[in-house]
Amino acid sequence: MTKSDSPAPYVSIAAVERDTGLSKDTLRVWERRYGFPQPDRDNNGERSYPHEQLEKLRLIKRLIDNGHRPGKLVALDYPELQGLAEPRDLRRKNTGRRAFSTEKRVSLKAYMNLVHEHQHEKLRLQMMQSQRQWGLARFVTERVAPLSQMVADAVMRGQIGAFAERAYAECAKRVVLDAISSMPPPSEAASPRVLLTTFALEASGLGIVMAEAVFALESCQTLSLGLQTPIYDMVQAIMAYRMDVLALSFSDSLNPNDISSGLEQLRTSLPDPVEIWVIGPCKALSRRPLGGVLSVPTLESIGAALADWRERNRAA
Repeated sequence: MTKSDSPAPYVSIAAVERDTGLSKDTLRVWERRYGFPQPDRDNNGERSYPHEQLEKLRLIKRLIDNGHRPGKLVALDYPELQGLAEPRDLRRKNTGRRAFSTEKRVSLKAYMNLVHEHQHEKLRLQMMQSQRQWGLARFVTERVAPLSQMVADAVMRGQIGAFAERAYAECAKRVVLDAISSMPPPSEAASPRVLLTTFALEASGLGIVMAEAVFALESCQTLSLGLQTPIYDMVQAIMAYRMDVLALSFSDSLNPNDISSGLEQLRTSLPDPVEIWVIGPCKALSRRPLGGVLSVPTLESIGAALADWRERNRAA
């Protein structure tokens, strides 16, 4: 069958690589080894993938990021893969993610309904109201963090599209950043000086924005470089702005090997006094801790890490 034989939309191998994070080489190896995916060929003889295969590959990639083996996944149909995605709460003790109560899920249901209904503006207004009512600290830790987890779970189960997760994340980032910008600036003597950013392949910036809010509330001097900063530029910025801490955040979309190699490169490139903190759960560090890289697994644990830093640097 060729592309012209079916009315269903098809996508190229380059588009599949871009949308799933699975390399072209991986897709070809799976095709030979497992018999999936099964692309058709376009009029030029190039691989062309039906959208249903693209959706299955997206779900497989998310399950691989959560510890499943590809050889066992590709043979399953989509409902079976969704079933594997369902019981994530049971695995959070092992993955570093927080399990949260049914009561908290119920309290967040109104937000989730707006995400499901694609009511972007209503979601923004409700989050703004919640931030003003609760204060920035509680809003970030008790609303945005668990809600982000619920949204990611809904995407994995196929209940909402990945586009809805991105729209939610942008909405939450706007609310948090607006709240940060309204805070009085820290004193020039405030410390540590924290640079926040993500690796060049990172697609999500909500984690690092939430971390920025907590650092600001803890009276740190913060500077964000935004998303997707090359390692060389991080090092240059640390030196130029005389920062004490480099804070990074990683989503499940990044390959743990890429995270480990990038952190190792940073550690050898930065002066010893500059600390590298990884905010949030990170599979790469849970598998193989790196010397000179501090794991700060939750937003709530940033305060303890800062207290320790300030105690160690009090004399200086």
